[in-house]
Amino acid sequence: MYDYDLVVTNGVCVTAADIAAYDVGIKDGKIALLAPAGSLKGAKTKQLIDAEGGYVMPGGIDCHVHLQEPSMFGKGYSADSFETGTRSAIAGGNTTIVAFAPQQKNLDSVLTALENTHKLAKGNCYCDYGFHLLVSNPCAKALSEFKQLVTTEGVTSLKIYMTYAALQLRDNEILSVLLAARQNHILTMVHAENGDVLDWLTDQLEAQGKFAPKYHSNSRPPVLESEATNRAIAFSSLIANTPILLVHVSDPAAALRIRQAQTTGQPIFAETCPQYLFLTRDDLDKPGFEGAKCVCSPPPRNAEDQLKIWTGLKNGTFSVLSSDHCPFRFEDSERGKKTCITPEHPVGKFKYIPNGLPGIETRMPLAFSANKLALTKFVEVSSTNAAKLYGLYPRKGSLIPGVSDADLVVWYPDGKLGDLEVTNSMLHHDVDYTPYEGRGIRNWPRYTILRGKVVWDRDGEGIVGGKGYGQFVKRSQSILNGIWEEVDEEGPFDLERL
Repeated sequence: MYDYDLVVTNGVCVTAADIAAYDVGIKDGKIALLAPAGSLKGAKTKQLIDAEGGYVMPGGIDCHVHLQEPSMFGKGYSADSFETGTRSAIAGGNTTIVAFAPQQKNLDSVLTALENTHKLAKGNCYCDYGFHLLVSNPCAKALSEFKQLVTTEGVTSLKIYMTYAALQLRDNEILSVLLAARQNHILTMVHAENGDVLDWLTDQLEAQGKFAPKYHSNSRPPVLESEATNRAIAFSSLIANTPILLVHVSDPAAALRIRQAQTTGQPIFAETCPQYLFLTRDDLDKPGFEGAKCVCSPPPRNAEDQLKIWTGLKNGTFSVLSSDHCPFRFEDSERGKKTCITPEHPVGKFKYIPNGLPGIETRMPLAFSANKLALTKFVEVSSTNAAKLYGLYPRKGSLIPGVSDADLVVWYPDGKLGDLEVTNSMLHHDVDYTPYEGRGIRNWPRYTILRGKVVWDRDGEGIVGGKGYGQFVKRSQSILNGIWEEVDEEGPFDLERL
């Protein structure tokens, strides 16, 4: 008989609250015991990992991932399936993702959208996963299904867009979604850019013959993001302070507005992404069509803005650091970035460049290697806060014996790897480039452990987990429960109180 299925010895355990030298005993997929470092080295265990002084953290949780979605823009299809995207995720230290179940405009049911996405993911995932509903048609039927999302399906979050013709909701539709979300305790994620102003600026640029990738930034100046962010916060306030989370924030002025709302007690949360910490708008201004590799929305800003976004991560303005993994192949003129190239426009038209970057595997190594966050803060924004906000905690995002799943990422001891550079050849996604090619890093996940099973072993065979081992995880409201109680005390939404 074995005391443990797996022991990780001689590691320095880091959670969102503490740093301490512990051995980790794992049994039946759960954290069974945290013991003084080295004390479990002789325990009866099926498998022993010597961390050699490396950091041991809760597995990464990436709650902003686009996989295998239908084309919303006529051209461009996701390069990664649930199989290849989650394969890449575990190689980057992630044990759980939350991807999107997209409801298209011609579909009147969010439950059907969820069912369609379940079929794509089931049996194909290397890591555990959940879904956010992407709502683009908030008709009466769809809104009536929100209750079932929570009570039956274990889906407690959704996303709406304030831009893109295929997805954009008008202000009245946004309010209807927020009201239904308030009534059913659903966290609403908001892509905040002013779509009408974006369209107007795009028309102005095209009238001047400005089509190259770099003009993507000009069509989406920071004011589009800060204005829409302010509007989203105002709408949250109008609907009895229902919680919202602003996704992929890039603009310091938007971050400031979020911070102001937070300091007044509004339940406003925010995320940012590596592209706003490591890329700038200059990356879109590369020769020829090369800049299209870095086209995403909102676009990367300038170097000064990067520093302010880092500050937002440090001071808690941003609760989570997500990848917004939205991959398209570069050398693909049928489904990828080059679908917008024509003989008349050899460097394409920025308006039609498929929007998004690959980044699920590089998210944690880049942020860890930057050495700009305290270790506890790194765990907080890369794992624990996502678990708390999206209803996964304490099963995920923590190291609580008897409670938490044995989801771990084990890093190399400091200095063991020497100088490394990110190359696309080392990654496991199904994309032909990374926007971070050649960027120096100082560490990489050595092991990724999902529910007590080693699924990534960088020193061994690499991917050692199996497709289909990843499970769908039903979610609850978790840390938002107290906020929902406050909202419920307001009683039914009453126009006379406005």
